[in-house]
Amino acid sequence: MEHASPFAPLLLITVLAVVVPLIVSRIRPVRLPIVVGEIVAGIIIGKSGFNLVQPLPTLDFLAEFGFVFLMFLSGLEVNLDALFVENEADVDRPRWQHPVPLAALSFLLTLLIAVGVGALFASFGLTRNAILMGLILSTTSLGIVVPVLKERELTATIYGQTVLVLALLSDFVTLLLLSLDIAIISRGFSLDILLFMLLLVLFVSSATLGQWTSRIPMLRRGWQELSHATAQIPVRGAFALMITWVVLAEGFGVEVILGAFLAGAIISISSPRYESPLREKLDAIGYGFFIPIFFIMVGANFDLRALLASPSAMLLVPLLIAVAYAVKIFPAMLLRKLFSWRETLAAGVLMSSRLSLIIATSAIALSLNLISDATNAAIILVAVVTCTLSPILFGRILPAQAKERRYGVIILGTNQLAQLLGARLIRSEESVTFIGSDHQQLTDLRQDGFRVVTGRPADALVLEEACASRSRALVVLSNSYEEGLAVCRIARERFDIPTIIARVDDPQYISEFQKRGAQVIQSALATMLAIEGTLHFPIAFSILQNKNNDINLIDLPLHKRSLHGRSLRRMRLPGNALIIGIRRDGEVVVPHGDTTLQFGDTLMLVGSAEALREARNWLV
Repeated sequence: MEHASPFAPLLLITVLAVVVPLIVSRIRPVRLPIVVGEIVAGIIIGKSGFNLVQPLPTLDFLAEFGFVFLMFLSGLEVNLDALFVENEADVDRPRWQHPVPLAALSFLLTLLIAVGVGALFASFGLTRNAILMGLILSTTSLGIVVPVLKERELTATIYGQTVLVLALLSDFVTLLLLSLDIAIISRGFSLDILLFMLLLVLFVSSATLGQWTSRIPMLRRGWQELSHATAQIPVRGAFALMITWVVLAEGFGVEVILGAFLAGAIISISSPRYESPLREKLDAIGYGFFIPIFFIMVGANFDLRALLASPSAMLLVPLLIAVAYAVKIFPAMLLRKLFSWRETLAAGVLMSSRLSLIIATSAIALSLNLISDATNAAIILVAVVTCTLSPILFGRILPAQAKERRYGVIILGTNQLAQLLGARLIRSEESVTFIGSDHQQLTDLRQDGFRVVTGRPADALVLEEACASRSRALVVLSNSYEEGLAVCRIARERFDIPTIIARVDDPQYISEFQKRGAQVIQSALATMLAIEGTLHFPIAFSILQNKNNDINLIDLPLHKRSLHGRSLRRMRLPGNALIIGIRRDGEVVVPHGDTTLQFGDTLMLVGSAEALREARNWLV
């Protein structure tokens, strides 16, 4: 008996994986997630469309592995540090009004409402397990929330961090509860459930062990030495860890997606700053091959006929969409204690987006005969609608404010170092404002052409007079660390100054300044780095030191959306200006001809003063 070859349908799927992003990127004005396009493409070629893809064991395995890999990459996004960060703005509030407790209360309320709705659905025969349906409705797509916040440059704000914490809780806790509930449904209440707790204990132990081993220099050196093209040990290790936890979860009677998620979380917790190349390689493998197969096969298995043949399921679609938004928006009203009505409503709408987890859970519920094919199809439609509609509604409710271009540097202090810095900045055509209390020094600085403000710098009115709301940077060179800390707090919270630099030589104050968002410079360390830099990079340091030559180095933020996605090969900068580096998401990208720019990049340019001046006008 001949078996059907999987290569022909796999060819079709891989071609669609290439074509769909090209088509989706052209759709305007609505910006659809690529995964929505992949699901729609799957519907067209699947059982609800032309029926070009038949169920095959090979394709089913690749799709399942794609979802396992997706959950592994989701685990890599886990940042438990966000749960423990305290902000200065929270000090005067009751404990329960801090971002983390509010996010936890909001999620708990979501869970209660969703389970109540699940019980209502169970009474009408739409599901056989109210708790499972409630957990399905409680899910949130971290994969939608994070890109939206990044695109709006909100991830570093208190608002963005609060929404991220809420999304993380929804993703992580819901997955744990789903796995536990499915284990109970499959095996009942027995001692086997203790294996679920054992898995969590192993997770904590593995994360702790991973943190310890990551600090051993010999292991780190060996890891890096075997990261070359043929060994690729970090990638092999990541896959081995993922498969180990998948097998562990399977052996413990827990859903394999939880094992994959925990494996990714172990890497994230063990190495919070794990190498960008490893992450890029894993993303390339997952989103380049396995994950598109999963979403296209979700669409291919979508049973539109079952949905259309069931009047109750057809009515269920709008009801599920309404419930999907209600169970997120109403609990999100708790965030009104911290944010405006617009921000609160926008957060609830964005949290309503569902995607991979709700689709996978629905598939599991279908396999356990807890929901019908029609209900499963309705849930997939809910995922498609919410992950498409939620980002659009978020943008309409909370429109992006036209950002005023910031310029100028405020220097706190009037000592010799401050004056020397001001003189060098002036030669770079930078606007400089000094804040101090020494009237004679301020008078001399004013005569030298600087803008000066007299007064107590920790006073918000003084900072406002110094144009803190428009300044791009604050440099703290005050001799009083307590005063400097107060200024940093006001500068970040009230005036949102993006760059704060503080000279701190007392070790006990360094962490305090860093908590307030300041980049700390230590005099001894700065001197050592300058000497080391002069030894290793004499030309670059010569350019930085000598402001009288015609070659300068500058950093420029990319604020022109029209340049987003433009390759460097297609760009011609003014004069002799040249891009020598790109800072993106905390990492430095070495540019080449095929490198594409992204909105929000910081570009490192070298060139003549005139060329850089023209480049500044063109790029920002």
